[in-house]
Amino acid sequence: MPRILPSAPEAEATLLGNMMVYPAAARIAMEEGLSEEDFFSEANRRIFLAIDSLYKQGSPIDLTTVVTRLADMDLLDKCGGLPYLTDLSDAAVTSANVKSYVEMVHDKAVIRKMIEATETLAEEGYSGQTDINEYLDACEKAVLEISRNRRTSEFRNSPELMTEVLANIQKMSDNKTDITGLKTGFNDFDHTLHGLQKGDLIVLAARPAIGKTAFALNMARNAAVDHHMPVAVFSLEMSAVQLTKRLMTSESGLPADKIKGGTKLEPFEWEQLDYKLRNLSKAPLYIDDTPSIPVMEFRTKVKNLVKSKGVRLVVVDYLQLMQGPAELRGMREQEVAAISRTLKQTAKELDVPIIALSQLSRQTVQRSGGSGRPQLSDLRESGSIEQDADMVIFIHRPDALGLSADPAGKEETQIIIAKHRNGSVGEIPMIFKSEQIRFMEQTDSLDVRAASIVASGINGSPSDDFPNNPF
Repeated sequence: MPRILPSAPEAEATLLGNMMVYPAAARIAMEEGLSEEDFFSEANRRIFLAIDSLYKQGSPIDLTTVVTRLADMDLLDKCGGLPYLTDLSDAAVTSANVKSYVEMVHDKAVIRKMIEATETLAEEGYSGQTDINEYLDACEKAVLEISRNRRTSEFRNSPELMTEVLANIQKMSDNKTDITGLKTGFNDFDHTLHGLQKGDLIVLAARPAIGKTAFALNMARNAAVDHHMPVAVFSLEMSAVQLTKRLMTSESGLPADKIKGGTKLEPFEWEQLDYKLRNLSKAPLYIDDTPSIPVMEFRTKVKNLVKSKGVRLVVVDYLQLMQGPAELRGMREQEVAAISRTLKQTAKELDVPIIALSQLSRQTVQRSGGSGRPQLSDLRESGSIEQDADMVIFIHRPDALGLSADPAGKEETQIIIAKHRNGSVGEIPMIFKSEQIRFMEQTDSLDVRAASIVASGINGSPSDDFPNNPF
C-alpha cells in the first residue's frame, strides 16, 4: 500500500480562510515567510498564489478579490471554484492562531522535502555508480539546504533588542571589563578585539613558516588550559601527534629539538616536562587530523562536538586544504568561496568563533617597497575569504621573510588586524620565541620574566619555577 506524504490539510484550509477574512492574518502569514511550496494541496497552492499577488500589490484581500484574481489567472475552476473558496472563508473563526497554522504547514513541507531528498539519494546509492566522497557531499548538502530554509527564529523588535543590549552593557560595566568574548590569553590582543566573539569567522593569514599554526595553537591552549574552554582543532596539514609535540614544546619551555626526539632529555628535563604538562594533559582540547576534510564533513563534526563536548572555539589549519562541494572541484575560486561561506554559516549557526588559517600569495614579499607588509588583496585563491570573514588578522615577521635582521634574536612580530567588522583595526607588537614555538606580548613583562626563568632551568641553573628541581 503506497504511503501518503505528510501534510496538514485542515491547517492549510483554515489558514487560507483566515487570510481571506482577516486582513491581519494575511500580513502575519506573509511576514512569517509563508510560500507557495509550503502547501501540499495543488488547489491551495493556486489560492495562495492569488492571495500573494494581491498582497504584493497592496490590494484588499477578501473572498471577492481572491475569486476575481483567480478568474483573471484562469485558475478558478482548477482550485474548486467559488464553492470551495466560500467554504474556506466560512470556516474562518479567529486570526489568533495564524502563526501556529503557518508553522504546522511549513513543518510538514520540510518533512516532505526531506523525504523527497532522501528518496533521491537512496536511488543514487542503489545505483552504485557514484564516487563515495561525491555521494557523501551530496547527502550532506541536501540536508543542509533543507535545514537552512527552515525558519528557526522570528523578527525581534527594537525595544526588546535595546533592553538586551543595555543589560549587556550594564553587565560589562559591573565587571569593569571591555572583553565580551572568549579570551585568548593575550591581553593587548583581547582588549583590542574585545575577545573572540561568538558566531565570528576569524581568518588568520600569513606566508608559510611565519607562525600561523603556532599563534593559533597558543590561543587554543590558553582558552583550553587557562580558561577551561573546550576547543576543537582541525589539523589538515600536520598529524595529531605532530601538533601535540608543538603544544608540549610551547607548554614545557624546552627547546623544540628536545620534544621532537632529536636530543636526549636530561633527568631534570623529564621532571620539568612532567610538571609542566599536567594542566595541558587535562585540558578539554580535541584534535582531528583528517587530511583534506570535506567542508560538509567538517560542519557535521563541529556540530557534534558543540553538542556533545560543549566546544566553544574551533581552529581550522588551514582553509585552502579543505575540500569544497564535489560539483565545484576544478573551479578553485568558486570552491574556496563555498568553503569560506560554509565556515561562516557554521560559526553563526553554532554560535562559536571559528579561526581559519589561510595562506597569503607570494606577491606579499614581491611587492615594491620591500616591507613585505601583507594586505587584504594578498589572501589566496578567492576574494570571498575577505568578504565572509568578520576579522582578518595577519602575522608579519620581516626577519623570517629575509627582509630585515633582528640582532637581539627576539624575532619581533606584528599582529596586524586588517579587517574588523565590529571594531577597530591596528597593530599589536609581539615576540615569537621560535625555540619554544610560543608568542608573547612585548608589554607583558611577567611573560618575559617567566621565559627567562624557564631558560635558566633548562641550562641547569637554580630555579624556583619547578618544585624539587635538583638544579
